[in-house]
Amino acid sequence: MKKILLIEDNTEMRENIQEILTLAGYAVTAASNGKEGVAFAQSEKPDLIVCDIMMPLLDGYGVLHMLSRQEKTASVPFIFLTAKAEKSDFRKGMEMGADDYVTKPFEDVELLNAIESRLRKTEILKKEFSKDIQGLDDFISDVKGIETLKELAAKRELKSYRKKDDIYKEGSYPRGVYFIEKGKVKTGRQNDNGKELITGLYKEGEFFGYLALLEDSKYNETATVLEDADIYLLPREEFNTLIYHNPHVAAKFIKMLSNSLGDKESQLVKLAYNSVRKKVADALVTLHDRFNKESEKTFTINISREDLANIAGTATESTIRTLSDFKDEKLVEVQAGKITLLDYKKLLTMRD
Repeated sequence: MKKILLIEDNTEMRENIQEILTLAGYAVTAASNGKEGVAFAQSEKPDLIVCDIMMPLLDGYGVLHMLSRQEKTASVPFIFLTAKAEKSDFRKGMEMGADDYVTKPFEDVELLNAIESRLRKTEILKKEFSKDIQGLDDFISDVKGIETLKELAAKRELKSYRKKDDIYKEGSYPRGVYFIEKGKVKTGRQNDNGKELITGLYKEGEFFGYLALLEDSKYNETATVLEDADIYLLPREEFNTLIYHNPHVAAKFIKMLSNSLGDKESQLVKLAYNSVRKKVADALVTLHDRFNKESEKTFTINISREDLANIAGTATESTIRTLSDFKDEKLVEVQAGKITLLDYKKLLTMRD
């Protein structure tokens, strides 16, 4: 049962609305002023808030301002309820982040429709989509329904790449955001001597290449296929529409970006202070964590020694020698270019 917080200072109006919502199957908590409403929202997070604007102690704008600044309540759908219908009032409420605006007097069905619509959209944005192109279709379909993003799916471009193909190069301008349907991709940068450092690893069901779009800049790394891949391109314009018109979608990409930056900071620390053995072990653990499938009891990957060295941040010769040591210690098995991890735990906990 969905929980709704009703904040209304008029007793008769509050009781009437509470009755309507209760009969509609909602669990309703009623507050008689803004301060009381904020306290209720903070103590037990509701699924939606219906709030009057003109109230003593703390008006509706103040309630929305206070709740939108707190992580726990910032994402709760917020519907203003007011007798004022001037455009300036609508604009002020929407600019502050209100989701809808119902003007008194109203029909019961009008309020119920507004509530159902907001709850339905919130549920769509909370859905977990499968990590394949159908999941992307579902995601785009739902977002299109919310924001009327026309023809987004029709503008997708699918391209098949072979191992070692470049998807984009450092210094080029982004055309859009890439989504991997099948295969594996690496991103990396080269120094003046041509030595590469792999900065990112991506698999099916993941986006990449979005940082340059968010920064409105050129790519600062090259994306190359590690394993034959089928990749979709979401055009730049459609990606920008998603980001700038839908805060929930923007938050998803910001979270991915935040995680990526955290991973890069951790990588730099390891490159600076870890021994060669520890660097190679960490590289193998990273490959396992990124690409291992739950259905596989043992993890095997076909990766060149050069690419492994570029992930570890070591010379290729040092990586080959270390792999040989790991093989003797029965930590890995090396055969026909493939590496199989035999003792993930020891690799994970390896000391310098």
